[in-house]
Amino acid sequence: MESLSILCIGDIIGKPGRAFLKQHLKTIQQEHHIDFTIDNVENSAGGFGITEKVYYELLGMDIDACTSGNHIYDKKEILGKFDQFSKLIRPLNYPPNNPGEGIRFFSVKNVKIAVINLIGRVFMGAYDCPFRCMDSILSMVQNETPLILVDFHAEATSEKQALSWHLDGKVSAVWGTHTHVQTADERILPNETASITDLGMVGAWDSVIGMGKETIIKRFLTQMPAKFDVPKSKRVIFNAIKLDIHPETGKSIGISRIQRQYQFDEPIDSSHD
Repeated sequence: MESLSILCIGDIIGKPGRAFLKQHLKTIQQEHHIDFTIDNVENSAGGFGITEKVYYELLGMDIDACTSGNHIYDKKEILGKFDQFSKLIRPLNYPPNNPGEGIRFFSVKNVKIAVINLIGRVFMGAYDCPFRCMDSILSMVQNETPLILVDFHAEATSEKQALSWHLDGKVSAVWGTHTHVQTADERILPNETASITDLGMVGAWDSVIGMGKETIIKRFLTQMPAKFDVPKSKRVIFNAIKLDIHPETGKSIGISRIQRQYQFDEPIDSSHD
């Protein structure tokens, strides 16, 4: 086997994002000969958090692993169910007794894959240091497999790029999530770690980072609090990357951005998501 092809999908924003995946993900997987698919699900239920129903809906679309971020605990009804969600990963540098796991191991074509989720600190919150957190567990993970994938859910581009450089040659790939805007800086670093600052999103095209644009514009104009919601939308954008990784060394061979747009016949309504 020359390489494994891995599809990494940006933050899924509510029902428009899920509707796109339901209709088009399989075609994208076949077109790019994908062996393993990862998505970020922390906005997948109504734009905030994930529910049990949505989790299993996504797994039914041949998604192999689900990362998350700062909204992972927004739906309180799932807090006691994280042990059942064997493909869901929450940020590793949350407090250690929080529900869920920050590292999950998977297997595809007899190759073990480690998926790690981290959350940033710049403009985000008082979490443990993601750099030191990775340093503390890296030897253990490397003893299990050289194929290590890191979703860094962070706001600042500098923090995301710095972590990529810090982990160059130690993991297979580091990609950013959270800002919902795909960046054009995909590259393979000198020691063969693939990197991109942000994957982007799967959500309403006519929006502000997947949320209703009118509400957000009003908030900027008035500085008054407003409830964000996922807008009704016919047009959906899909952002992802494809990674090609050597299965024995864990070194990245290729990284490429994927961006698609699709227009549904009727608006996708997330009001009862």
